Amino acid sequence: MDPEVAAALDRAARTALAHADRLAAVPPGAWPDGGLLPVSGASGRAAALQMRVSQVDAPTDLGYQRYVPSLSVVLVGRKRSIVGDDDQEWGREHFLITPVDLPVVAGVTEVEDRGFVAVVWRLDPVVVGEVVASMSRSAAPLVEPPRLGTWTPALADAFARLVGLLDTPEDVPVLFPLVSREVVLRLLQTEQAPRILAAHDNESVVAKATALLIDRLDEPWSMDRLASTLLTSASTLFTRFKQTTGMSPAQYLKRARLGEARRRMVVLGETAARAATAVGYRSASHFSRDYREAYGRPPAEDAAGAREAFAAVG
Repeated sequence: MDPEVAAALDRAARTALAHADRLAAVPPGAWPDGGLLPVSGASGRAAALQMRVSQVDAPTDLGYQRYVPSLSVVLVGRKRSIVGDDDQEWGREHFLITPVDLPVVAGVTEVEDRGFVAVVWRLDPVVVGEVVASMSRSAAPLVEPPRLGTWTPALADAFARLVGLLDTPEDVPVLFPLVSREVVLRLLQTEQAPRILAAHDNESVVAKATALLIDRLDEPWSMDRLASTLLTSASTLFTRFKQTTGMSPAQYLKRARLGEARRRMVVLGETAARAATAVGYRSASHFSRDYREAYGRPPAEDAAGAREAFAAVG
């Protein structure tokens, strides 16, 4: 790792450790990461920065996470993230951008003496739009960037200063708008720029598509119907969707349905049949097959085990 990047991330880690929400137990099916940004329950300082700082003491099982548009950073330890067909283990050498709502399966794989420490910072679409509009850029080919981003010294320094505002809340009103825009600018100067730009081009057709699928999970979507609803072509939607999320719309819908079904079974106590129907599955055998492929166990068995594990910890 570049020495400048390492030094900046070391600074960020020291600050994050002082302000982390310590998570003794992780509710199965509801990993408190990208899907639970600081609307409530997070510390006031982190909430003011649209940030969640979490510390976990031990490795965790894989669990469903629904990430809102965000920048996710591991500062201490390592985690595994499965986005569509992309399955990777990563630590502070990379970062993860989710420019639209994204269903992810993830878990902590390695902890250090300080545990596992991660920061999730919400990407404000207004700020991203302002920065994109102010940049001069030529048309770029629609290429799918790597799922994980690689730090540049400028990005790592800006991110460390963003996290550093946790120590100086009196500076937040003045510096946060400036530093947040700099972080977005530096992100747009990395190989992740096509993913961010795709989410904001054509009036955010990808963001509209993901919102529509999430809001209406139980409906029988096809590629043509989705494109027609959004008043775009199927080929354009498919290309931009794949570039932005790393998945096809069909893969995205499947992952979102399975994650919501697991949440319903584990958190709400619904039966597998009821949860499957609620998210749009018409065949119990189809649901069971997809679920086992995603989570390694049949639905009812997995949900019961997750509830027991969480009850034992609590």
